[in-house]
Amino acid sequence: MPYEITIAAAGVELEADVRIPEAPRGVVLFAHGSGSGRHSPRNQLVAGQLNDAGLATVLADLLTPAEERIDVTTRQYRFDIGRLATRLAALTDWSAAYQPLAGVPIGLFGASTAAAAALVAAAVRPRVRTFVSRGGRPDLAGDYLRKVRQPTLLIVGEADPVVAELNREAMRELRGESRLVIVPGASHLFSEPGTLEQVARLATEWFVTHLPYSTLDETNR
Repeated sequence: MPYEITIAAAGVELEADVRIPEAPRGVVLFAHGSGSGRHSPRNQLVAGQLNDAGLATVLADLLTPAEERIDVTTRQYRFDIGRLATRLAALTDWSAAYQPLAGVPIGLFGASTAAAAALVAAAVRPRVRTFVSRGGRPDLAGDYLRKVRQPTLLIVGEADPVVAELNREAMRELRGESRLVIVPGASHLFSEPGTLEQVARLATEWFVTHLPYSTLDETNR
């Protein structure tokens, strides 16, 4: 069962839901999209599939409660990629030092605008091994795209053509392995029957493949 934890990161305290299966093969840190949070049913569904595959998950709210209250009306923080990326990078540092996850390889899962923050965090934290985006805006990562060498999976809905094109353009800037998957019949939020399940399956397969065990992982368990 997941448990709640408060994580000190980049000068603030962030609330998070953590679930760690026995002998996790990796850990996935979630970066939530515009107006979303750790209780998002979409991210909860994906996290559940990852847990079933033996991966730990950390769903943290990257904004403080006070910032979230402001963002609801002004939307000023959801596009503050620098703020979100700094906190996500700090979360990767926390994960590496947190005893139950020490030595466990780290992946990132980002949605909407927060996908850009995850890419920036991957660019500045080489310990991040791989990244998956759901309906993301990787273009907002700007010049950091050319610094991302980790394997990257971009998932976009077929009925979200503008975001799909932005993902295609961003993928040309990435320096590592990358793949773009268009989910048939899916809109930006993947609310159509069965589409979110496809996202969860694609993400699980990607993380299982790109977060392998290593000697270091085993000795740190």
